[in-house]
Amino acid sequence: MTRAHTVLAFDFGLKRIGIACGDTLTRSAAPRPAATVGRGGPDWQAIAREVRALAPGLLVVGAPYNAAGGEGNMSAAARRFAAELERRFALPVHLVDERFSSLEASAQLAARRASGQRRRRVQRADIDSAAAAVILGRWFAGEAR
Repeated sequence: MTRAHTVLAFDFGLKRIGIACGDTLTRSAAPRPAATVGRGGPDWQAIAREVRALAPGLLVVGAPYNAAGGEGNMSAAARRFAAELERRFALPVHLVDERFSSLEASAQLAARRASGQRRRRVQRADIDSAAAAVILGRWFAGEAR
């Protein structure tokens, strides 16, 4: 029997990086607070706090592909981010197709708000972290590239 591992997932963006966590036992994903991206790049301190607090066994990064499945405009930047995560935290990093994850996350949050499960307004950071949860769910489903 394999040991359960915590997994952190990231939805890379130029303004924010959505973060979600889950574990390989329950295969469920939950959003965490998003990290900001400033002129100097990602808020590595915020990301490091999440890594230290949750002690993941591996990391997942959404790989932005276009609708046709080719490399998107953000692909190179997301790959650099993934490489930097691997360098900084010495953890394996898996890439997962993140196409339409933000749309899916936005629809899920809107449905929760409409049903009364969510009371506060949906903000961009909420969508980014919910998109990271969608990406992690895809990884759990075996969609790693």
